[in-house]
This record gives sequence, structure tokens and C-alpha cells, in this order.
Amino acid sequence: MKQLTKAEEDIMQILWQLQKANVKAIIKQFPEPKPAYNTVSTIVRILESKGFVGYEKEGKGHLYFPLMQQQEYSNQSINKLVDNYFQGSFKSMVSFFVKKNDISINELESVLKEINKNETK
Repeated sequence: MKQLTKAEEDIMQILWQLQKANVKAIIKQFPEPKPAYNTVSTIVRILESKGFVGYEKEGKGHLYFPLMQQQEYSNQSINKLVDNYFQGSFKSMVSFFVKKNDISINELESVLKEINKNETK
């Protein structure tokens, strides 16, 4: 899977939220100061070339839509993070967050409940 830059990911987040949008609608979702039209248009075309975005004609312009769903991208990104930084071990990743105090006992218990729920399926 190709990785997204921060700017590409920002636009994908908007497209995942809107499902279909032209460049003007994408820009409207950004906080001030809003990026330039040409900048967003260029990034959307890059996302199209990477296979993340498709389009359909709308008058003289295009409506863009995500070809990859957010959940699929999230799964692949997390797996890559675990592989690259935690030697493929989710246990090592969780241990890292516990040691850094970035995860509370309640959050850890919630994760364990989720794991147990998925194991019974």
C-alpha cells in the first residue's frame, strides 16, 4: 500500500466524511487559512494516481470520491506501524503505550473486552 502524506491524508479524511465532493467543497471543510484551490486540486489528482480517489464528471468539473474506505486504510496503516516499530507485535505496541502512561487502566480493560468479544465470534 502506498503511504499518504499529511496533506493527502487531510484531504482523504474530508472525502471519507463527505463521500463525494468537488474541490471547492473540499476546501470549504478546511479551517482558516484555507489552502489554495490549485494546491487541493493537485493533491486530489495525486490521490487519484495513487488509486485512493476516483471521479465522475459533473458539468465542467469533477466530483471526487474515495476508492479506499477509511477502515481499510486505518487497518493497513496500523499494521505497517506495528511491523515497522514493534517488530510485528501488537503486544509490544500495547506495552509501549502502557509504559509511557498513554493508556489508562480503563482503556486497557476496554481493549481487553473488545479482544474477548472478537474471539467469541
